[in-house]
Amino acid sequence: MATVDLKDVRKVYAGGVEAVKGVSIAIPDKALCVLVGPSGCGKSTLLRMIAGLETITGGTCAFDGKVVNAIGPTERDIAMVFQNYALYPHMKVYDNMAYGLRNRGTPKDEIERRVHETAKILELSHLLERRPRELSGGQRQRVAMGRAIVRNPKVFLFDEPLSNLDAKLRGQMRVEIKNLQRSLGVTSVYVTHDQLEAMTLADILVVMNAGQVEQLGNPLDIYEKPASTFVASFIGAPPMNLLPVTDVKFSDGTVISAPAQATTLGFRPEDADVTQRSSGDGLALDATVEGVEPVGAESFLYCAAAGQRVVVRVAGRSSHELGEKLTVTARPEKLHWFDSNGKRAG
Repeated sequence: MATVDLKDVRKVYAGGVEAVKGVSIAIPDKALCVLVGPSGCGKSTLLRMIAGLETITGGTCAFDGKVVNAIGPTERDIAMVFQNYALYPHMKVYDNMAYGLRNRGTPKDEIERRVHETAKILELSHLLERRPRELSGGQRQRVAMGRAIVRNPKVFLFDEPLSNLDAKLRGQMRVEIKNLQRSLGVTSVYVTHDQLEAMTLADILVVMNAGQVEQLGNPLDIYEKPASTFVASFIGAPPMNLLPVTDVKFSDGTVISAPAQATTLGFRPEDADVTQRSSGDGLALDATVEGVEPVGAESFLYCAAAGQRVVVRVAGRSSHELGEKLTVTARPEKLHWFDSNGKRAG
């Protein structure tokens, strides 16, 4: 299909507001690249520049090695799926899916074939005569995806397509989108602020912050080795616990041995444990239980320790009570170190 290469892409709005600050990303053919970050980090602006809906202030966007900065959206051979579905309410599902092909002058029999093939893939065949108001949110989103698929584009662009769905339906649609993208083999760029969505969908995960790429790579690699305190606190639910190095000790009472430049240490909730007293090697924090959150197969303990809120994930139903005194422990190999600039130190 296509490769997408962004090199030092920048976007500066009137008044000197820099929304995207020199982003470079190489997306291989057939890969699904997810842009994730908080509101205002520049991810949607970047997607719109790939689509040609926003002009690029600096740098280049290339499809298959061809720079497309000066090429309009209709000539880029892309298809977008939006958060609000963008369906024509007066048209039936069939006509919504066929609309783009008709505008391009595609022969009627070809339109018929493509629409019915796509409807079969998305399990929409029995809904082709309905109008959008007669569909559920998940069905509308599948119609929006079908409209994109029938065009057989080089690149799919998804702009927070699941934001309007409830939690259960989002989970189902994540699986559908991932399987569909793999079966079609279409290079895709997907924007979301939901880190769980990003982790489960991405072949390439791009964590953005304040218009820049904070970290790029395999989702699990990013989770296991965050490049900064921002990534550590953004990726993961609950996020990584972060504590000043000066406030923690080993379980044998000695001050923890940290890299020379480290000012902050972190550990994931699932990499910690709780005991009645410290034992063995590793981090040991005197803690008080402030909250217990049972979520079924596991529970989260919210503890006060070293002047901070610390979260520990424990299996099953927790028997710990509010106000209980205990020790939070973590093995040395499970600790992460960050310097005074919030960057990984070891």
